[in-house]
Amino acid sequence: MAVPRFIIRRAIALDAGGILKCLAAAFEPYCTHYTPAAYLDTVLSPETISQRLQSMQVFVALSSQSEVIGSIACAIADSNPGHLRGMAVVPRFQGHKIAESLLQAAEEELRRLGSSRITLDTSEPLLRAVRFYERHGYRRSGKVTDFFGMPLHEFVKQF
Repeated sequence: MAVPRFIIRRAIALDAGGILKCLAAAFEPYCTHYTPAAYLDTVLSPETISQRLQSMQVFVALSSQSEVIGSIACAIADSNPGHLRGMAVVPRFQGHKIAESLLQAAEEELRRLGSSRITLDTSEPLLRAVRFYERHGYRRSGKVTDFFGMPLHEFVKQF
């Protein structure tokens, strides 16, 4: 199978629908493992994607046909660690370095903003995501919080 061509760029408001489709496609296989509220908070809605685009730096991966095939959001938190949220790649494009490119874009943005530490949270059903983050230098912090009735595990990376 040929490696798909893609570009990474900052998301704009017009990307909102594509980001919603990407999140829905990426997380659909895990739907039954989430509580309804946790799933909605993960895949977002037209209202919450608008909020995310306003409150975080969002990056998208676009196919050669300008389809949103991946997304990640990042921001500097109150105590100045960077934070990642909403990493997703459309299933048919997984395994082609798109996630790595998105992660790199978000990490570079957070370093540019002065962060030397990045956090992210992931849920137990996402074992593939856990392995991905661990391969890229993220380690469990030991912090577990409640995510709408599900355990949410924090991972940290220092620069």
